Order: sequence, then structure tokens, then C-alpha cells
Amino acid sequence: MTAKEKSGFQPFLMERMMSKWENAVDYNLSESGVHPMPVRELVDDPAAIDNLLSTELNYAQANGIIELRERIAALYPNAAADNVLVTVGCAEANFITLQTLLRPGEELVMMLPNYMQIWGIAHNLGFRVKTFNLKEEESWAPDLDELNKAVSNKTKLIAVCNPNNPTGRILTEAEMDAVIAVADRVGAWILADEVYSGGERLTDTQTPSFWGRYPKVLAHNSLSKAYGIPGVRIGWVVGPAETVDDIWARHEYTTISAATLSNKLAAIALSPEVRPRLLQRGRDYIRRGYPILDAWMKEHEGTFSVVPPQAAAIAFVRYHLNINSTELVDRLMREKSVLIVPGDHFGLDHHLRISFGLPPDYLRPGLDRIHELITELGG
Repeated sequence: MTAKEKSGFQPFLMERMMSKWENAVDYNLSESGVHPMPVRELVDDPAAIDNLLSTELNYAQANGIIELRERIAALYPNAAADNVLVTVGCAEANFITLQTLLRPGEELVMMLPNYMQIWGIAHNLGFRVKTFNLKEEESWAPDLDELNKAVSNKTKLIAVCNPNNPTGRILTEAEMDAVIAVADRVGAWILADEVYSGGERLTDTQTPSFWGRYPKVLAHNSLSKAYGIPGVRIGWVVGPAETVDDIWARHEYTTISAATLSNKLAAIALSPEVRPRLLQRGRDYIRRGYPILDAWMKEHEGTFSVVPPQAAAIAFVRYHLNINSTELVDRLMREKSVLIVPGDHFGLDHHLRISFGLPPDYLRPGLDRIHELITELGG
């Protein structure tokens, strides 16, 4: 009997793998954000540096310092600071939101493929999970008929990821409206994971939020992906003030507050002067990196196929080799010291999630190592 069978606990397979290996390999091509920014690039104003160095390392305001919550609120139409809860990354936001909105035995419907944290939390907390799929053969468009059939009068929440992890697909306005119409039919909440908004590859227009389109929306985001500062560990929930206050009560059981310096660094990152620079930097990495990955895939004619991502620093690549994706990734780690994510972690074998929002002089040799194994496998 495995540890999981004994405990009933569902591990977060992707994060377990990344936690163990991302700092042990020569080339980490598993991360889904752009190459991280150093502190000196984020804070280059002497007065701001002096302010940070003068900070007392006390607890921050538990729901986020007012300056940061106001700057987050300014990104959403008609939102105010009371609509915002600052969390330790989007991961905490997801966890405590599900804790707040659902009870054991209650039903949620989630988009697949997806970042599987919500799926794992739901299983561990005893929620009933139903799914609807993005269709690869239709450029990862959502199967709205499947969504409509999955959602019932018992559905408490619909979880979407837009832009999507791992495919990089952005929902159209019509598709967003369709998701809202299904939620409205049964009075369900929409949990919108929007962490890749701002990381668009083909446009400078930011992906619109679900916030403001329907009363029962909780919009989640963080500074980890498009902004390139994951180590700050700042995420947030934007939602109706009373519901946000209820989620805040769970926050006090988990982390109490995000770090004081993280609050201050995040407020700098989201200032009107700095935020555009961070987003442009992220898009530059994405737009410079994808052609490198695309050219590499074309060198292996017939081995790979992909729907080009519209956003995010990741591609969800189908491969045409007779090997399981977890086995392939395990061999890459152990034989070539390269880490990527197997499609098994998203419920889709014969796919790989590969990062490309990286410096070219890091990305290319990492891909070269993958090339070595692909060649050995006959691809």
C-alpha cells in the first residue's frame, strides 16, 4: 500500500517534481513564468532603496498594505481596496478561496488542462470535481457544450485559467460570456486564475479579466508569471468585499500576512511608473524565446506538433514518440540534467510543457540536451 493510499492525500505531482529537481538540474525548462528579475533592476531609485532599508521587519497589514491593495484595485474596473486580499502567491489564494466557498461533498467544475492545484485541493478537501475540456483539434478552444452539461444545480464554482496553463490559449470575449452564462444559470461562482494576463505573445493588449462581468467572480493573480518576480511571493484575490473578508479569515489560519518587504516590493512593481516596464520585459522574453523553441521543434521534423501559445512563457507540445511522458521527463532529468513537465501532470500523455521565456544563452543549450535524448529515441 502506498503512502497516498494510507493517508488518502493527493500530492501535487508537478510541484513535488519541481521542488525536488528544479535546483538540481543544469537546465530548468519547467517554470511557467519569464526569467526572474534581480532586485536592482526592480528598485533602481535611491529614495526607494533607502525606504526599503529603513523598513521595520514587523508584520505587514494582514490583508495587504493599503498602497498595494489600492494599486491592485486600480487594475480592475470599479474595484476598491476592500475588494482586494493580498496572499502569499496565487497558490494561497486558490487554497483559501476553495476552503471558503465549498464544503465536503459540494461540486465544482474545472477547465482541463489546467494548473492542477485546484484539482488536488478539491480531492483532498472532499469536494466533488467535474471537468470540461479545451480541444486540441480546435486550437485549444473550450468545449462549451461539455461545460454546459457538466454544470448542474449542485455546482458551486467553475474554475478557469485564462490565459491557460499549459496551452497559452486566451479565451475569446464570446467564450468568456458563455462561461458566465453557464455560471449565471445555476448561480455558481467563477474562480478565474489570471496569472498569465500581461504575458501576451502576439499583442500588447492585456487579456481582460472576468472581474466586472458577473457579480460572483473571484479574480486571482500574482507577480510570479508575467511580472517575472516569483520570489516576492505576492498574489491576490479580487472579489465582492464581503466574500473577500470571509477569505481573509482563512488567510489568518494559513500565513496571517505576506512578508513586509514583499508588500513593499509589490507596491513598487505595480506602481504606474514600474508596472509597464515589467510587463514589457516579460513580453520581450516571451517573444524572443518562442522563435527559438519553434525553430528547434522544426529541426525534429515529424516529432513535435504544437498549437502556438497566445500568451505565457510555456508551450504545450505534442510529441510523436513511443514513450510515456513521465518516463521521458525522468530520463531527461537523470541522463541530461534538464527539467521539463510531463503531459501526465495535466492528464494528457504524449505532451510536454516546455518553458521558453528564458535568456537565449540558457534556452538553447537546454534544448540541445533534450535534442540528445530525442535523437537517441529515434526522433
